[in-house]
Amino acid sequence: MHDDRSLVEARLKRVLEERIRPAVYPESVPLEVAVWHAPDEPVPVAEGLAGTPEPIAVGARWGAPWGTSWFRVTGTVPQEWAGKTVEALLDLGFDENMPGFQCEGLVYRPDGTPVKGLNPRNQWVRIGSPVAGGEEVRLHIEAASNPVVLDYHPFLPTQLGDKETAGSEPQYTLTRMDLAVLDENVWNLVLDLEVLGELMAELPVDSARRWDLLRAIEKALDAVDLQNVNGTAERARSQLAAVLASPAVPSAHRISAIGHAHIDSAWLWPLRETVRKVARTTSNMTALLEDEPDFIFAMSQAQQWAWVKEHRPEVWARVKKAVADGRFVPAGGMWVESDTNMPGSEAMARQFVHGKRFFLDEFGIENDEAWLPDTFGFAAGLPQIIKAAGSKWLLTQKISWSQTNKFPHHTFRWEGIDGTRIFTHFPPVDTYNCSMQGREIAHAARNFKDKGVARHSLAPTGWGDGGGGTTREMVAKAARLHDLEGSAAVAWETPKEFFEKAEAEYPEPPVWVGELYLELHRATLTSQAKTKQGNRRSEHLLREAELWAATAAVRAGFPYPYEDLDRIWKTVLLHQFHDILPGSSIAWVHREARKTYERIASELNAIIDAAQRALAGEGTTPLLFNSAPHSREGVLAGGAQTPAVQGETALATRVGGGHVLENGLLRVEIDARGLVVSAYDIEADRETIAPGRAANLLQLHPDFPNMWDAWDVDEFYRNTVTDLTDAAEVVAEADNSVRIVRSFGASRVTQVLSLAPGERRLLIDTEVDWHETEKFLKLAFPLDVHAERYASETQFGHFHRPTHTNTSWEAAKFEACNHRFVHLEEPGWGVAVVNDSTYGHDVTRTVRSDGDNGTTTTVRVSLLRAPRFPDPETDQGVHRFRHALVPGAGIGDAVREGWRINLPGRRVEGAQEVAPLVSVDRDAVVVTAVKLADDGSGDVVVRFHEAYGGRAKATLTVGFAFDAVEVVDLLERPTGDAAAPEWDGDRIQLALRPFELRTLRLRRS
Repeated sequence: MHDDRSLVEARLKRVLEERIRPAVYPESVPLEVAVWHAPDEPVPVAEGLAGTPEPIAVGARWGAPWGTSWFRVTGTVPQEWAGKTVEALLDLGFDENMPGFQCEGLVYRPDGTPVKGLNPRNQWVRIGSPVAGGEEVRLHIEAASNPVVLDYHPFLPTQLGDKETAGSEPQYTLTRMDLAVLDENVWNLVLDLEVLGELMAELPVDSARRWDLLRAIEKALDAVDLQNVNGTAERARSQLAAVLASPAVPSAHRISAIGHAHIDSAWLWPLRETVRKVARTTSNMTALLEDEPDFIFAMSQAQQWAWVKEHRPEVWARVKKAVADGRFVPAGGMWVESDTNMPGSEAMARQFVHGKRFFLDEFGIENDEAWLPDTFGFAAGLPQIIKAAGSKWLLTQKISWSQTNKFPHHTFRWEGIDGTRIFTHFPPVDTYNCSMQGREIAHAARNFKDKGVARHSLAPTGWGDGGGGTTREMVAKAARLHDLEGSAAVAWETPKEFFEKAEAEYPEPPVWVGELYLELHRATLTSQAKTKQGNRRSEHLLREAELWAATAAVRAGFPYPYEDLDRIWKTVLLHQFHDILPGSSIAWVHREARKTYERIASELNAIIDAAQRALAGEGTTPLLFNSAPHSREGVLAGGAQTPAVQGETALATRVGGGHVLENGLLRVEIDARGLVVSAYDIEADRETIAPGRAANLLQLHPDFPNMWDAWDVDEFYRNTVTDLTDAAEVVAEADNSVRIVRSFGASRVTQVLSLAPGERRLLIDTEVDWHETEKFLKLAFPLDVHAERYASETQFGHFHRPTHTNTSWEAAKFEACNHRFVHLEEPGWGVAVVNDSTYGHDVTRTVRSDGDNGTTTTVRVSLLRAPRFPDPETDQGVHRFRHALVPGAGIGDAVREGWRINLPGRRVEGAQEVAPLVSVDRDAVVVTAVKLADDGSGDVVVRFHEAYGGRAKATLTVGFAFDAVEVVDLLERPTGDAAAPEWDGDRIQLALRPFELRTLRLRRS
């Protein structure tokens, strides 16, 4: 016997590949195949089944990009196969890549009943076990010829990412269409040898268990007659029985396997294809659940469940039964697995509202966990949103992708900005596509950072991203690993079962405070600017629509558009999926998103207009409807009044060239280059711009990351920069603004700088006609502020990041996310930069350029990128941005100005002013939503939070009759909160902790 493991491993590898695996199907006969190609988009199942197919032979090319072909396969089981297990082997032309990134299929019976999905790791359909012989076989395959868009080495620009540019060249070669005998003894021998061989490879070289496995494997291989594998497989398995039966040690790491198929709601495929991916995967998983009594499958994203219900009712019936049996588990409680950095406060809340409510309405199931394995980092405001939705746990995996710093925990409590802590697990298996390979299981046990105090971890098991799910081979491996010496012990469990065990064994885990920043994929904060603008605009339009529709419903009997708002919210939430909003999907996805956002804007503006006209009545009095949560121009938040006169702005010629804007609060100097060389706070007697520097400076960088084009910006991009200082025009306009025009490369920028009367903010409207490739455009504001940290807005508050890079953790955050503002402050004086649609930014400190002691802090807003993969035309065309520089801003000013720039007032002529439904007497308490209750009762729901980071007492004044106040969760259910607010008449007394989120339900009389 050889004593060298590598020799045994080499022998095992060759015998498995060349002899044993080919013997799994020892006999086969061809099926007859015909095909009908759908003319355009996918057709209903009945239409596909009724198509007139034409014969096609194995070896023929088929499938235009994004096309649909309906294959019909027919045949007869040979009589001599009676008593055997027979399967159809249906290979559409799969390669060896993961499922979901190439052609796929869903198999139907002639009556339209779905059977199971087809993909590279799941090519079989069971015909009978055993068969009688002579059975007629007739199956239909709805085959999607989705092109292979992703090629990891290297990423190459491709036109295949949009049906409009992909062409019609057939993509695939029909490879195998057979009936075959399945030899289950050989199939099991393959799994025995794989599990033991993979375990042996992970054990220490001097381990006694390793030697036991080596000897057993050699004996099994010796027992196989390579010319008669099928006749000797059972004998070979007997040589492995003893080592397979040896139990795990009591201290073995415990892995909760959860059947899983992460399905990106859009990525390298459009939304319409995800509808079919979900149907294929759920068909596979319900079939596997019927065959495997121990198996449990969990699926997140209520949107995907809703697609099955709407588009595949036969699959839905099977899913509902499996849910009722407790084995097909709704997970996560969100509408989609969204990005969590960029969605606004209300949108992040509504992800849970709509997700949890769907599972409650359909199944009566309450999700306790948030399930976000693949999201690109987690905003610091998320823990209290999870808690406010009635959940208490979080699962993620993506942080293992961080490039610089290894996250120090796998099980921990995550503390958000308000102090809320959520029990969080980060699977040490380091993948959400675990396939039960020995290296994965061994890695999970070795990698687990909480040894000695905990020994449970979770392994999401199944092919994902493009779907596919768990295979019968994975289930078979898990069965062998359930109690196997030398391995972690594996058991199928639900997310709830895992979290209950993990929390019970580790009641006081370490605490991580603040955001869970992913040190990768930072460019997703900027890619596809129009998608991000569409999201931001939709969020604020929804706020306006709910506010004014609720106000009009209470004040004027306006019919509240429950169904329209529900539908639009779900559409917006869908587009916050973590490959849509981040800009990392194919061109088709973003082309459709732009059209969707345009339609949403039209619908919401119509609702807002109708509600405001119902409130204002017929008349000629000029009214300003103020949707922002703070007063503006003398108009109360949530009200409509005649605006106050604001004063004047003066425009003068600057000595040395350029122009000066002044409104009594600020004096802004714009030089002949169109750069802001001074922004002087008159009241504070304080300059904003750093000495010798200029703001409103556009900077252009090369942008060619090492790998993930649309996803990544690597730190070395900063090594080369071009300051865009040449101006074709710097012109004073009649409205006392300054217009600046620049050209660079193939692109052109037009900016308008203005200083509104009575406002301490410099508005910067930027239009970019962008035609660069692999470039990164920034807008810089070098500020004369010495600050060790800065604030950036996140959900229901703000979060502080260092401006320095003392540690590798700080240095890694060279591109970060903000919502409406960033704010820097010295004691008593600060500056804010606010925006209407951008998220990415960076903040750096440098030595002052005038030679004095001290530092300059530069805020740079990320405007545009030009990656070529997966969309080769990313962001080409015209873009419009609005930013404002706010000198002298405290944190409250930053909050207020951030809302104002995103919610401009609407001017309407009418007969009467409109009083707010609710008002708050402290600006620190920000109302984020005023709406009617979702249950149609007519009750008013008000959501608010403390926005400055301190404690706040305030009075909420209600402008309508009500007879009860309830503290409710995000789903508008009573919380039983003992600290319910006191109220007297129309006044409700509030006391909020820093960043505390609260929702009240006002029951109307």
